[in-house]
Amino acid sequence: MEIKDDRELVAVIAKEPEKGFRSLMAKYKEALYWHIRRLVVAHEDAQDATQEAFVRIFRSLPNFKGECSFRSWIYRIATNEALRILDRRRDDRMSLDNSPVELNSMLADEYVDYSDLETVRLQQAILALPTKQQLVFNLRYYNELGYDEIAAIIDSTADSAKSNYHIAKEKIIKYMNLNS
Repeated sequence: MEIKDDRELVAVIAKEPEKGFRSLMAKYKEALYWHIRRLVVAHEDAQDATQEAFVRIFRSLPNFKGECSFRSWIYRIATNEALRILDRRRDDRMSLDNSPVELNSMLADEYVDYSDLETVRLQQAILALPTKQQLVFNLRYYNELGYDEIAAIIDSTADSAKSNYHIAKEKIIKYMNLNS
């Protein structure tokens, strides 16, 4: 039986933790994995962060107060796990202000089709954004979340999320136009 409503899911986890955890995994595992993967890029890092995120979600469930949606809350935990990995390799990050030669040397991960050069350039541009802009762009573009939900995930305001998205989008467009 698949549980679709998050309120029901939270109730099932409280009453039947094992069944609830399986339902939580069934509903969110793929979405959280890809959210994390877009941030950390490497499959192994994404797997580790996803697993740790689910452990933290399960352990922290008694602390969920419903101040934001359950989905926003779990995405925030997953985002924090991805950021922990990114913090560990902060020195390896590049900026869109770096020269195109430096950015072109950045390797795309194996899930990108190298024959689709536009996709590779898009990935390079996204990965070179500052972390907050990268987060907002990914959550809006790939996950199609609203600015209020993004704000809850990144602990910001909807206006700030909207601004970060538009700045990121402009940087990506500029990068794509320079490298086309």
